[in-house]
Amino acid sequence: MAPREDDAEDETPLAFDAVPLPRRAGAPRLNPARGPLLRRIEIVDQHGERRDIDIPAERPLTVFVDKRELVTLMTLGAAPELLVLGYLLNQDLVRRADEVESIDVDWSVEAAAVKTHRGIANLAEKTAHRVVTTGCGQGTVFGDAMAQIGAVRLPAAQSARIAQGTLARILEQMKSRNSVHRHAGSVHGCALFRGTEMLVFAEDVGRHNAIDTIAGWMAVHGVDGGDKVFYTTGRLTSEMVMKSAHMGVPIVVSRNGVTAMGHELATKLGMTLFGRAANRHFLCYCGFERFDAEPLAQALTAD
Repeated sequence: MAPREDDAEDETPLAFDAVPLPRRAGAPRLNPARGPLLRRIEIVDQHGERRDIDIPAERPLTVFVDKRELVTLMTLGAAPELLVLGYLLNQDLVRRADEVESIDVDWSVEAAAVKTHRGIANLAEKTAHRVVTTGCGQGTVFGDAMAQIGAVRLPAAQSARIAQGTLARILEQMKSRNSVHRHAGSVHGCALFRGTEMLVFAEDVGRHNAIDTIAGWMAVHGVDGGDKVFYTTGRLTSEMVMKSAHMGVPIVVSRNGVTAMGHELATKLGMTLFGRAANRHFLCYCGFERFDAEPLAQALTAD
């Protein structure tokens, strides 16, 4: 995958990386404003030795939509303009990227200014029911995830499938990736695959921010999710499952596990969830009809 232009001479592991694709017609004007990803601090280790290490540079980004304050996101800042767009889409505050005219990020005031073409109808009503979600980089969603099921349309199992060999190659790529997490820890990573090809990779302090960043990239480039696989290092909560569904991605893989509500939601939507996925080990929690299993022979043990 080709790095962003501003990463060309930066030795820091990439927290955002994507294949180069043309922008779709009507995509909003974005002001790329990546912040420094790491901060160097001094620590004392278990041997009593002092040394310098890098830690992720978490920062607040307050989002204003048509000059109205909406939410403050805690983020690494690898691709903040895509994060904001993806957040608006996954919250169902906008339906399409072309409803947004521009997104300008200014780190000097820690703010993102979103300008829409015609405003967001019933914004106050849509944001009245706020739910604080689980996990690191704590997120906020508006509305009830279960109430949104009827609006989701995913491809049939016959046209969106994954083979076990494909899953294994995806896991191999994620294991070997030079990431901020491997360098400094404390972040989550997400990626979108077409077969075994990684299209986009994003890291952030919260898994929900990373998936929103990918949603923003998909919207800008007109990438459909129906034949894709979404990977995350974070657990599959109802929020993550619903965001994947909003992106039109029916197959989700996690290095972590799944919550009961995440499983219930995915089952109702006809999605396939894999968890505890690392190396060649995994659990398929639901959506077995999309999975072409190639069972590995179990090692025989002597009595």
